[in-house]
Amino acid sequence: MTQLSQMQKYQWESQPAHKRAEFFHQKSRQAQQVWTIVDDHGAMLLVTEDEDCIPVWPDEAFVKDWINDDWQHCRPYAISLQDWYDKWLPGLEEDGVSVVVFPVTHESGLIFEPWELNQAAA
Repeated sequence: MTQLSQMQKYQWESQPAHKRAEFFHQKSRQAQQVWTIVDDHGAMLLVTEDEDCIPVWPDEAFVKDWINDDWQHCRPYAISLQDWYDKWLPGLEEDGVSVVVFPVTHESGLIFEPWELNQAAA
């Protein structure tokens, strides 16, 4: 897998949420993995008034932007696509946790229920 250049990274971060979601799906299928952010206790959640969401990104480079301030103790974590579909999405569904796809520091990503992502993969 080729590493993203800074220019490519900036270009994708500047895209609207629906374009970032399309890139996420394409890149994660190509790389056979998704990325999230974890600490020693597990995956980090973005919490809103309405829901708790696990953030996911298409590449480790995007996760690193989130490792600051409150999350400076965290690290990027790769999840194989098979584990994502077989273990993570069913677990998130059971726990009532949504998935926010490819958020950037200045804008949230699209929010999906885990079953929606499983359906999209079928």
